[in-house]
Amino acid sequence: MIPRLVIAAPASGSGKTTVATGLMAAFTRRGLAVSPHKVGPDYIDPGYHSLATGRAGRNLDAYMCGPELVAPLFAHGARGCDLAIVEGVMGLYDGASGQGELASTAHVAKLLQAPVVLVVDASSQSRSVAALVHGFASWDPEVRISGVILNKVGSDRHEMLLRDALDESGVPVMGVLRRTEQVATPSRHLGLVPVAERRGDAVAAVAAMGAQVSDGCDLDALMALARSAPRSPSGSGAWDPVAAVRGAAAGAVGGGDGWDAAVPLPGPSPNQGSAPGPGPRTPDGPEAGGPEGSGRGRPVIAVAGGPAFTFSYAEHSELLAAAGAEVVTFDPLRDVALPEGTRGLVIGGGFPEVYAPELSANEPLRKAVADLAAAGAPVAAECAGLLYLSRSLDGLPMCGVLDAEGRMSKRLTLGYREAVAITDSALAAVGTRLRGHEFHRTVLEPGAGSAPAWGMHLPERRVEGFVQQGVHASYLHTHWAAAPGIARRFVERAAG
Repeated sequence: MIPRLVIAAPASGSGKTTVATGLMAAFTRRGLAVSPHKVGPDYIDPGYHSLATGRAGRNLDAYMCGPELVAPLFAHGARGCDLAIVEGVMGLYDGASGQGELASTAHVAKLLQAPVVLVVDASSQSRSVAALVHGFASWDPEVRISGVILNKVGSDRHEMLLRDALDESGVPVMGVLRRTEQVATPSRHLGLVPVAERRGDAVAAVAAMGAQVSDGCDLDALMALARSAPRSPSGSGAWDPVAAVRGAAAGAVGGGDGWDAAVPLPGPSPNQGSAPGPGPRTPDGPEAGGPEGSGRGRPVIAVAGGPAFTFSYAEHSELLAAAGAEVVTFDPLRDVALPEGTRGLVIGGGFPEVYAPELSANEPLRKAVADLAAAGAPVAAECAGLLYLSRSLDGLPMCGVLDAEGRMSKRLTLGYREAVAITDSALAAVGTRLRGHEFHRTVLEPGAGSAPAWGMHLPERRVEGFVQQGVHASYLHTHWAAAPGIARRFVERAAG
């Protein structure tokens, strides 16, 4: 494993994103290859991390993917880097509701055996900061809190009082950031505005974060701390998308304490024994050029991107490519046609409600999407994609694939979910169990079709989503690394 740090805080709003993104930018400016990571399911912060480092921001979610995949996914993303920085989620010890430490920043830090730097909003305290840091450092002896960065410090005297108080805590101060508006980033109904929507301003904001952190933090001490992490925690062999897809094709089922299951797929008959291990890899996926060595050409899978559809995990496209697809990104705001030869479509999350007029105005693309769905091609739509496939959004025409209407809502729907597939689809066989999350301020009416996609178990029992022909559309966000057979199954359907 590479040198690594986890950037945590006592609570949300303490400045984790500013510090973590600033550190990524500062170390990248020093010429280091920095691997950016985010604890939890959030899609927006990784966009800023990617801008700071020039590498894909990656999530580490012990709830959706299972604790056993955290270190392998980390190693996969950090391969070849000099340093990895992991931004935490919420407060250090806040995890999945009712699940103890599961999916908390502390849980992930322990799985990675990584030192933790605590970012403390010091704006309204002085000597009390020592009690706060002592409490966090002593709460769980397996969590190694090895440094503090004081944020929103008001003056030299304020800094002196804070440092004096912390001298007896045994946790060194590794940085002090003053109150400033220079690095402020705009927010709206689901958090920060994504990088793709404010590229120029986001570049300036990330540069300002990097400069502030460089000026206020001891980068050499932080690097030394990162290098103090154990070389290789148990189970840290790097995750590999090709091996994951092949394992799923052979009928392998993931761990995750019994709740993580790969999608059942056609495999060898029982009397054929185990499938052979993975063969030589190529840059584009399986060596035969098509799904599972079929000899067919690589089916084109179109993946929606651009400012309206920014929510996606990097591993999804990697798994699709490993399963034998040619993955092509398109922008529904600007492109009037799907990529040439499209055989399947993936539309992830984002903010279609913000861009509803522009999406509605692109009638040629709306018709192309509707025609593809009508032809029975596999279509996977999550949240924003679900709304885009509906008949209308806030009264504006959408693709009309689903007989449902979407609208903005004042209520935030947010949280982890447990789900089981209750209709066979291009993504999952009946009975497939997955964990995911919801994150939206919209409502779709009706919320489920005659053939629902999922039966939800948490937080309450209900049916949700739509399955019709090749379409699987739902509000549920999932992480395909937890069930790589999803990609395999989808590409097989696309190859037809």
